[in-house]
Amino acid sequence: MRLASRLPEGVRLGTSSWAFAGWTGLVYDRALPEKVLSRDGLAAYSRHPLLRTVGLDRSFYAPLPAPEYRRLSEQVPPGFRFLVKAPQSLTAAFTFETREPSPHFLDPAAACDLFVGPCLEGLGATAGPLVFQFPPQGRAATRDPAAFAARLARFLEGLPGGPLYAVELRDRELLAPETMRALACAGARLCLSVHARLPPITVQAAAATSLGAGPMVIRWNLHASFAYEEARSRYAPFDRLVDEDPATRHAIAAMCRESSARGDEAWVIANNKAEGSAPLTLARLASAIVEGGD
Repeated sequence: MRLASRLPEGVRLGTSSWAFAGWTGLVYDRALPEKVLSRDGLAAYSRHPLLRTVGLDRSFYAPLPAPEYRRLSEQVPPGFRFLVKAPQSLTAAFTFETREPSPHFLDPAAACDLFVGPCLEGLGATAGPLVFQFPPQGRAATRDPAAFAARLARFLEGLPGGPLYAVELRDRELLAPETMRALACAGARLCLSVHARLPPITVQAAAATSLGAGPMVIRWNLHASFAYEEARSRYAPFDRLVDEDPATRHAIAAMCRESSARGDEAWVIANNKAEGSAPLTLARLASAIVEGGD
């Protein structure tokens, strides 16, 4: 509580989910099965003083209806916000199950019907950034970033105004000036992503300089030395820090301080696969933000 009281008001820290039994003593006061935490743990999570947002990842795998979003919003206190990932059918050119072309890929009408509309209707004032995470797009896209950017621009410009939209990439080739221009024209932000497929977060931030001042969205996803499944098996049950990443921590802390000084909001979502335990990662990050260093 003391640490949270020193954080700038516009800095929102959260984890990419909340249903982890290993967080007993870190977030929860008793051991409960993950099935129970998935259903009922959000109410407790959202009252942790450092955790003022949460990443809603479930919506990436399948669209959620408005009543489900509403059920979640009713569990959190005033001032809490959700960072919500768009369904992968909007950002993947092919379905993962069948490798058939996705009928909804970069379709703004489908995005409104399947995602933006139900999300805003259900979450209401608790809606935070809406993040379109693009999985690796393949050689056709990475060899022609301008074509990808042009299609992205048409997609973003077809979305309804109001929400904060952010785009997260998995291809370093697409961190191109054309992509940044597409984001700027639509008033969207680049979601900075700590991930093994991408350059360091400072390099991504430099690529996005042309977007100018505005909200900052960061997802600290994965330790740079490991693949996703490797990190999960190495870090489970996610109750301690295993591989700390002080360089990334200090870089994100500095970005948060800079955003706060400008009067912009900063959203940081941490995953257990980043260092071993997302709540502990955020506690260390909060200390770095308020102390201006270690």
